[in-house]
Amino acid sequence: MVKKTDRKMKRKIRHIRVRRKISGTAERPRLCVYRSNTNLYVQIIDDVAGNTLVQASTLDKDVKVKHANKEAAKELGLLIAKKASAKKIDTVVFDRGGYIYHGVVKELAEAAREGGLKF
Repeated sequence: MVKKTDRKMKRKIRHIRVRRKISGTAERPRLCVYRSNTNLYVQIIDDVAGNTLVQASTLDKDVKVKHANKEAAKELGLLIAKKASAKKIDTVVFDRGGYIYHGVVKELAEAAREGGLKF
């Protein structure tokens, strides 16, 4: 009998494997992406102190597009870069959260780079 693969569990395993290797510090915090069916969430985290420095999502009032699509990802990437530069954060480690670097995650990363974040 062929078993159906659990895609959520596979993503969790990839995320855990990546998190063993990367960690955010005060000098170079971690840019973490979470993608649900309806929204996108982005955080800049200092893992040493255990603090979220900056966060943005498609639920914010500043974001015009309220979906989890490429247009919202581009807008969210620019917003998180603007918020990070206000807190004097210019270099981050990108944590794609176990998602494939394609589509929405790729658009968000490229927009954050356009906004001034280096990773």
